[in-house]
Amino acid sequence: MPELPEVETIRRQLGPSLEGRRIESVEILDPRWTRPIAPGPVQAELKGVRVQRVSRAGKYLLFSLSGDRHLLVHLRMTGALLFDPVLEPPHTRVRFELDRGHRLAYVDPRRFGTGHLVHGAAARDLYLAARIGVEPFTPEFTTAYLRSSARGRSAPVKAFLLDQRRIAGVGNIYADEALFRAGIHPLRPVGALNGPQWARLHDAIEDALQAGIDAKGASIDDFRHIDGAKGSFQDRFLVHLRASKPCVRCEGIVRKIVVAGRGTYVCERCQPRPRAVRRPRAR
Repeated sequence: MPELPEVETIRRQLGPSLEGRRIESVEILDPRWTRPIAPGPVQAELKGVRVQRVSRAGKYLLFSLSGDRHLLVHLRMTGALLFDPVLEPPHTRVRFELDRGHRLAYVDPRRFGTGHLVHGAAARDLYLAARIGVEPFTPEFTTAYLRSSARGRSAPVKAFLLDQRRIAGVGNIYADEALFRAGIHPLRPVGALNGPQWARLHDAIEDALQAGIDAKGASIDDFRHIDGAKGSFQDRFLVHLRASKPCVRCEGIVRKIVVAGRGTYVCERCQPRPRAVRRPRAR
């Protein structure tokens, strides 16, 4: 699933191509994209509007449109936005015809992505507030915020990082990379982290996300830039997807375990396992 760095990469690429441009027409080929609203009214609302700004909140792309309309797009697992594709890509779910002959295609093989149209900034903010928490790289994202949000919670720290209602934009890849950088085991109870650990984790989250942004995202399966190119962060992983390989910092071997239902990668020399959490017995 595209996470904050991947969505930020798309935002930076789409902004110069879309801002100020007029949407001549929209054809929504998959009614799941606008569910529970039918495609027809959304197509009619988008016809003739201008894209004033392309921004991002967590994993959402936000298109601010004329008439105080806001289109909130979530790419989910396999969504991609391609600008001026030469041929229509397979799995195209939405076609945007733009002024001066330009086109934008929303492509999504697994059809989990969504496009939600709201009227007014208040409705946009209310929609997002119900779904995402504090954004990294903002003044509100502090060590104190993280620690207070986790107080009294016994869930594994990785599950905490994946909770979009607390931290906006961190998913499986960047949670693994941040925990490795911070030297914290993914299974450690989040409420048991001490002050220095929280300080390391706060910085590690932003460091991992910034590394992903600098590499223009990670293309493991479906993530693509607006021209179809791939990101390169997958070539710079410190721990994610490195099961059975030597740790980049020590002589240990990276293991794959399951935390919060997600495949999780950890070096248990650099990230000591909590004493209360036993290793699974060998079969």
